[in-house]
Amino acid sequence: MTSPETQTMRAVEITEPGGPDVLQLTERPIPEPAAGQVVLKVAYAGVNRPDALQRAGAYDPPPGASDLPGLEASGEVVALGVGVEGLSIGDKVCALLPGGGYAEYVATPAAHCLPVPDGMDLKQAACLPETFFTVWSNVFTRGGLKAGERFLVHGGSSGIGTTAIQLANAFGARVFATAGSAEKCEACLKLGAEKAINYRDEDFVGVMRAEGGANLILDMVGGDYIPRNVKALAEDGRLVQIAFLQGPVTELNFALMMVKRLTLTGSTLRPQSDLAKAKIAQDLHEAVWPLLSAGKVAPVMHSEFPLAEAAAAHALMESSQHIGKIVLNVAG
Repeated sequence: MTSPETQTMRAVEITEPGGPDVLQLTERPIPEPAAGQVVLKVAYAGVNRPDALQRAGAYDPPPGASDLPGLEASGEVVALGVGVEGLSIGDKVCALLPGGGYAEYVATPAAHCLPVPDGMDLKQAACLPETFFTVWSNVFTRGGLKAGERFLVHGGSSGIGTTAIQLANAFGARVFATAGSAEKCEACLKLGAEKAINYRDEDFVGVMRAEGGANLILDMVGGDYIPRNVKALAEDGRLVQIAFLQGPVTELNFALMMVKRLTLTGSTLRPQSDLAKAKIAQDLHEAVWPLLSAGKVAPVMHSEFPLAEAAAAHALMESSQHIGKIVLNVAG
């Protein structure tokens, strides 16, 4: 195994559960790779909603994971654990992380690393893992989206939303999206949505019913969206839940689920096994990475912050004023 050249690194830690201001710059030991892991010298780290949940004390890291936030990063392989194959020192990759991305170095399973797509830089590549793993596993594997089906994604201008619109469009689905402003709706249309629904002045249930109902809905809102989603689904439709920005509790008449033969499901990515995540990485490499290298799909970038300004990045993310992804420049 080859070790990094220094012993400590800059990192952003969560000093206590709370708002963005609890994110503070600190010094930590550089991690060592366990068997099957690599250590990356991080160039950029993606900023995602689960990071904010962890910061607030509502999303604990899985056993053995770093307590530092950060679930995706790009950078250079600088150390190899025992048994690692297919990666070499100096390789440029992006990776899904169990945690620890808000730091100059991070350890992660080698099987969760993917090459930087042709034509992309490390900044763009840092925006791929969390959203693409999530969208692929929930929309295509769990949700079973097929060409020609009507697909509705809520939060269409988010990192997840912009990814879901592009991938669903690339694989031949009819795409509908909700967003909260004319600007955000326009962004959804440019990415391939057939119709963008401004939820502030239009009811997505009525829109989807007029189209024959959604065959698949990807929802991160929850709350009172859940019964509305059920009403918006076509017969034999599927609802996949991946987050609950408005809470996980609602009142639902399950008779409609039976009459329409609906499937209600959902998942979270972080607690899944290393093997399950490795399978998602393999599927992405085969089915989606060629689209990225060909420029047919690309991450939508919004803004970049220095590592020391992680709190400002979180404040922006939680304001929902952004379109696309926010990244931390760790190496700069």
